[in-house]
Amino acid sequence: QVQLVESGGGLAQPGGSLGLSCAASPADFSITVMGWYRQVPGNQRESVATITSGGITNYADSVKGRFTISRDNAKNTVYLQMNNLKPEDTAVYYCQADRRRTPYAIWGQGTQVTVSS
Repeated sequence: QVQLVESGGGLAQPGGSLGLSCAASPADFSITVMGWYRQVPGNQRESVATITSGGITNYADSVKGRFTISRDNAKNTVYLQMNNLKPEDTAVYYCQADRRRTPYAIWGQGTQVTVSS
C-alpha cells in the first residue's frame, strides 16, 4: 500500500528557513494533487499549499510570498520551502495526496515545525 514519507522540519528561529519533503513509497503514478497541511493542537487542520501534477499551485494567504511548494513528478515527491518563518507557523505539518483510485486520499505521518527564538 502506498505511503507518504515525510522528512525535514524541526526548529527554526523567527525569520529563518526550513524545508520539508514528502515522497510516495512505492511510486504511485495515480497521484494527482499533492499538498501540505498543518495543525495546531485544538485547531482544525488547515491547508498550507497544494500543487497539481501540472504544476498549478495554491497557497494559504498566511504563507503567500514566504512558502514555496514544488514537485518532482518522476520521483513522486513534493517539497515545501519555508522562508521568513514566524512563530505562528509552528504546527505539525502533514503531506497529503489525492489519487485516482482507492484510497482516494492519503496522508503522511506528520512532522513538527517549531519557530521560536
